[in-house]
Amino acid sequence: MTITENTAAQHRPELTKILDDIVGSGFLAASLRVHDSQGEWVGSAGVSELGGTTAAPVDGHVRIGSNTKPFTATIVLQLVSEGLIDLDAPVLSYLPDYALDERVTVRMLLQHTSGIFNITGEPSEDGSISGGVPSTISGKEWADKRFHTYTPAELVTFALGKPARFEPGTGWSYSNTNYIIARLVVEAVTGRTLAEEAQRLILGPLGMTGTVLPGTSTDLPEPHPHAYYRYTDGDEQHTIDVSEHNPSWVCTGGDMISTTADLHTFISALVGGKLLPEPLLAEMLTTHPTGIPKMDYGLGVFVQETEGGVTVVTHNGGIAGYAMLMYSTPDGATTMTAYLTYVDDAEMSMAPAFQVAQKALVDAAFGGEPDAVA
Repeated sequence: MTITENTAAQHRPELTKILDDIVGSGFLAASLRVHDSQGEWVGSAGVSELGGTTAAPVDGHVRIGSNTKPFTATIVLQLVSEGLIDLDAPVLSYLPDYALDERVTVRMLLQHTSGIFNITGEPSEDGSISGGVPSTISGKEWADKRFHTYTPAELVTFALGKPARFEPGTGWSYSNTNYIIARLVVEAVTGRTLAEEAQRLILGPLGMTGTVLPGTSTDLPEPHPHAYYRYTDGDEQHTIDVSEHNPSWVCTGGDMISTTADLHTFISALVGGKLLPEPLLAEMLTTHPTGIPKMDYGLGVFVQETEGGVTVVTHNGGIAGYAMLMYSTPDGATTMTAYLTYVDDAEMSMAPAFQVAQKALVDAAFGGEPDAVA
């Protein structure tokens, strides 16, 4: 167990125990950062590499998966503030070269109410995921294609060639494609890349030097814990290190790299009104029902109520052996960010353990548990 800044383990023994329990449940590593009325507590448990002995870095760089979405939504809303984007304008007006339904608005993209097919696959009745681009298909195919490059235009064109899940604005369905399209809108109206806009609007002003929009780069900055993927090829089972891979297959749906410290900085600044004017922050936090109790979605964030009745602003993310959690009370008085590393597989065998870990972390920080979000 590692504690930073000489924060005594006995001061928050329940947090130390949670991290040890998480690693004991099958995760390779767990790192936690809590800011609350007791101050800052930061710690980690587990190892950096499978089979190794080096302790997991307390504030290591990890792939944050769908925690990318709150960043993208914030950038879009900042451009709304600058007068470059209208939330209720048809997306087609910004991207006329794509076969978009003219009823789909920018707001629907951020809110997941567009009905557009999810590029990483749609759930079937049996719970399996199918129909996504080839490199998102689980197993050996994903492993073999993990360094393949996809362009945002290619992904969007693929998704728009699939049937919509519902008429625009008539339902809710989580779709990574929405945020890839949002990226294209940002780049169309600014003439700059999303990475450049992120640096201008968020990373630079907040001093978030540990956060990267990697594009097609396979690199992961040091220090970082490693993540793994297990698959079967014939009669043989293989476990490979997938810390480095080309994240263009998920693109702006979940490709960013960050740290627990930087995510604390981001969520604190966001709810604290440092990134968006008050009316647009209110728009962001105005939720649409998802059909799942206590799990409503705003513009790029979930606003949930814990079992203890505490409202939290949150988004979690998981990608290829990395999971990242990000939570804050609306006033920013309490925040919790954490990363977990594990051996991923097509069966998502660590999902039950993740839900238990998430519950324990949220209970400790906020006194209750929102329903699990993968």
